[in-house]
Amino acid sequence: METLYITHPACHLHEMGRWHPESPERLDAINDQLLSSGLASYLLQRKARPATDEDILRVHDAAYLQQLKQQLPRQGYFNIDADTLMNPHTLEAAYAAAGAGLDAVDGVMGEKAAGAFCSVRPPGHHAERNRAMGFCFFNNVAVAAAYAMARYGLTRVLIVDFDVHHGNGTEQIFAGDERVLMCSFFQYPFFPGSYQVPPPQNMVNIPVEAYTKSAQVLDAFKHECMPRIEAFRPEIVFFSAGFDAHREDEMGQLSLVEADYAELTALVVKACAPSAGQRLVSMLEGGYDASSLGRSVVAHLKALAGL
Repeated sequence: METLYITHPACHLHEMGRWHPESPERLDAINDQLLSSGLASYLLQRKARPATDEDILRVHDAAYLQQLKQQLPRQGYFNIDADTLMNPHTLEAAYAAAGAGLDAVDGVMGEKAAGAFCSVRPPGHHAERNRAMGFCFFNNVAVAAAYAMARYGLTRVLIVDFDVHHGNGTEQIFAGDERVLMCSFFQYPFFPGSYQVPPPQNMVNIPVEAYTKSAQVLDAFKHECMPRIEAFRPEIVFFSAGFDAHREDEMGQLSLVEADYAELTALVVKACAPSAGQRLVSMLEGGYDASSLGRSVVAHLKALAGL
């Protein structure tokens, strides 16, 4: 069995200006590291199918989707907020990014692929049910998780979010849904500046201060998240895989390195193997330093694939 690597050319077309850190070059940096590391030859590469409106509307409001379509510019940019902009190709890219998660779910459920990584953009975990923010338009991991539950009848879905920013959109969409367990650590106080307190029963949030050592972050994850994950016995695992907690990434002030991402991934994969097997879907979120992003994805993918 091979691990799927899913992407789409449209993900290169969305851009928000030369100044913007969430750029098409992020995907090029990942691809370059996959080639130079030799890992590319172990992956089954696939072009994503675009999501449909039906897929999107499982987690987003119809009025919000219509608003995005009306805001799409014919040329130039439309500013949703100071750092979230649309260009004429944004929705094409967003539908492709969300669709990659659907292909990944089908791959690990129906084709028995050994996990899947979706190298896509725009990212998604800040997108709320009716709001775009934080570079995100559709909540890709939420779209994929909702599809897994609707298409395959799954009732125990795990989402592990290790981006430096809290996945507020994913939390809002699934808060109180007993079929979903979301576990995450994130720098706080930091964008988006909030998380639900007290947390819903199906959410495990670990806010950590800037400059917290990576060993402390991983220890907190092991003690607070792993018992919940093991008791939950997920049928499928999703990673909201943001790599901006890397010490070389100036977007945040945490200090993870490639080995930390590998350890975290392997820890979750091993714990979930009895119930989820290789039903593992990872979706790219943040990561804005090109070199550390590419290296970290390689480390994460190796742990995901058991290489």
